[in-house]
Amino acid sequence: MCSTFAFAQGELDAYRYSQSDILGTARSISMGGAFGALGGDISSMWTNPAGLGVYHSSEIVTTLSFNNIYANSNWNGTKVNGDKNLRVNFDNIAYVGYYPTGNDEGLISWNVGFAYNRMKNFYRNYRFNGHQSYSLADYAAVKANGEGESNFSPLLSSTTADDTYQQLGGLWMPALAYQGGAIGAYLQGGDIYHSAFGQWSKDGNTFNFWSPDDVNLNVHERGYIDKYDFSFATNISNTFFIGATLAVTDLYYKMNSKYDEYFGTGNDKDHLYLDNYKKTDGTGYSFNIGALIRPVDAFRFGVAYCSPTWYKLTDYYQGELGTSISLYDPSDMTGRTPDGVYTDYKLRSSDKWIFSAAAIIGTNALLSVDYELENFKNVKLSDRDDNDYADNDLISKDFGSSNTLKVGAEVKVTPQFSIRCGGSWRTSPLKDDFKNGKLEVYPSGTVPNYTLYKGTDTYSIGFGYRFTPHFYTDFACVTSQYKEDAYAFPSASSTVNNTKYSVVCEPVSLKTNLTQIALTFGYKF
Repeated sequence: MCSTFAFAQGELDAYRYSQSDILGTARSISMGGAFGALGGDISSMWTNPAGLGVYHSSEIVTTLSFNNIYANSNWNGTKVNGDKNLRVNFDNIAYVGYYPTGNDEGLISWNVGFAYNRMKNFYRNYRFNGHQSYSLADYAAVKANGEGESNFSPLLSSTTADDTYQQLGGLWMPALAYQGGAIGAYLQGGDIYHSAFGQWSKDGNTFNFWSPDDVNLNVHERGYIDKYDFSFATNISNTFFIGATLAVTDLYYKMNSKYDEYFGTGNDKDHLYLDNYKKTDGTGYSFNIGALIRPVDAFRFGVAYCSPTWYKLTDYYQGELGTSISLYDPSDMTGRTPDGVYTDYKLRSSDKWIFSAAAIIGTNALLSVDYELENFKNVKLSDRDDNDYADNDLISKDFGSSNTLKVGAEVKVTPQFSIRCGGSWRTSPLKDDFKNGKLEVYPSGTVPNYTLYKGTDTYSIGFGYRFTPHFYTDFACVTSQYKEDAYAFPSASSTVNNTKYSVVCEPVSLKTNLTQIALTFGYKF
């Protein structure tokens, strides 16, 4: 079954590139991002562009943020606290132009907006340590079962991943493990494999497997998703507002991972390692359309549709697996993927609907609520010629919808000074059996480790101060926790000649914590 899936992309890669964070101006994020019905903020461009129609002046805005990101893991009681990483980001810059028509009714004004905004920050380091019953070599052996040893001959030099993929029949991990000395066939030329970490019984009839007593995984992620928005909105009788945005997206993601297993065998420590490098970059486009209605001054309601992003992406990768086993000669072996291998492909990300409501309480307070329904079931992967990947069947089976609730409030203490607070709660789009590790995951290429998203909780506070009628600044402090289960490799099974071979990997609880301070400067004219 592994041979039906392409190398460089998998369903979890498609999910990763469909995500976004709660980013924008300090005012919007301090209110949990719940700005869909309020408008009058540049965050409207990538949520509900009708909110640009609320502007009654032109504006220039920019935001800086200071982020502290760290991840903690817990593997059956073995806890590892990640390093804290302080980052300074330039999150957005935008211009909104206000053009009144001079009418008191009908078309009162039309507004345009141009913005750069960072929608997703991939920066993260995480690691876990523990022990488990099965080795990565056991997983590779299970996936190799039923294939002849000739399939695992040394990887040939190639320009694209698709070419090399065909050489191996899609069996990337078994091929790398075979070349690196991590697996071998029970019989020469046979098609049933076993981990090389173990030894035969004295009678030569039984192979006794070793379990790794020390397992370590270190992952370093970097990258971003940046959007460039071009928006247009109109104000009709100060009651009805409509708007649209066309966006160009720039995506960059880089991952380095180091995986190690040690086996306590006498006075020596036999060792398996797997190092991986992966880089993805490309561009895409999308659009948003939305409407706001203000039936009375105290209430506003909004609805918006955010289209998928249609990406053209390129993956570059490199993997190396090596072993050191004192019982064998040679004791050290290494397998590598070819250098400079890449693949081009297309991705259609998730789309979503945003439903919003806001209440203006007197002249000094407001309350806003957004509900987002994001559909991941129709995420699609295809090759450069628009041929669908088989992974799309897995996506439609394993993914559903993600629900996000955002709530925000603001109180104007004085005409110049306001305080704000908010929260956001996002559910996982993964269906229960998939999310809870009951289904096999098909990772991409030679990267067996992966994470399954469980949900995010975000809380924020902030304030704003108007120095003059034209110049203002906003401040926000945000804390969020991103919950996942991490796996060193998938649980898997294979059946050959009515005999079933299985391997099980236990999940690691992974919590990524973010503390963010954002500072926005704005000038109205």
